[in-house]
Amino acid sequence: MSTTSSDPLAALGALPGVPDAVDSVRKAVDRVYGHRVMRRRSNEVTAEAALRGARGSAALSGADWNLEEVRRRTDFSGDGEAHVIGAALRLTAEAGQLLSIWRQSPLRVLARLHLVAAGGAAPEDAVGRPRLAGEPVDEPLIEAPLPGADEVAGRLEGLSGLILSGTAAPALVTAAVVHGELLALRPFGSYNGLVARTAERIVLIGSGLDPKSICPAEVGHAEQGRAAYLAAFDAYLSGTPEGMAAWIAHCGRAAELGVRESTAVCEALQRGAA
Repeated sequence: MSTTSSDPLAALGALPGVPDAVDSVRKAVDRVYGHRVMRRRSNEVTAEAALRGARGSAALSGADWNLEEVRRRTDFSGDGEAHVIGAALRLTAEAGQLLSIWRQSPLRVLARLHLVAAGGAAPEDAVGRPRLAGEPVDEPLIEAPLPGADEVAGRLEGLSGLILSGTAAPALVTAAVVHGELLALRPFGSYNGLVARTAERIVLIGSGLDPKSICPAEVGHAEQGRAAYLAAFDAYLSGTPEGMAAWIAHCGRAAELGVRESTAVCEALQRGAA
């Protein structure tokens, strides 16, 4: 990611097509927050959004389980897919508790997210810290070239600096860049996709766009499909204005599909069917 503006995230927000995506997401979010169910049962909508978001994020990391199986299951200590589902569930539960720390130290939050995701499934000395030179990365669905450890450290510091310095960029733009940059860097030895999508969630919540965490973008990323997700990520990696705009638009569509999912939950609760 590179721009020449003193506020590079805000500069991305002005790219062709991005303001329309931002406006569309904002209107969609406002509509679901105005649903009559949200006045009385928002906690239930939040809980359901967390469950569905975790399922969607896990699907993009290779564990595409039926929602009812995720809901029913209590033991995720089995095979590799079960570990991925369990990690996604733990991360969505953790996200809302890290908002104040994110505003002060994004890197601490990322370390915590990896610790929570790994949950004993990775060597203790490799958990919760960026990878060192020569250490492998287990992220089989992302085949982009892997940056070296020094580049990872530098770009993480740069990303943290952008967040801490503040920006006039819309929440969607910031969330998309955080998500894309973490996917590009894959700073940890495992679970980078889950961590990246959880960081996107944290930005959307903490920005005030989705304070009750009822608009699970992870659902939308999964619904658009793995091929579309990877194609949009390739556009991000290009670093071109067109590529960045395409990635942000993809993330915007994911957020809108998450809104649609929670709107359906609201309707079901209103009918007494959920």
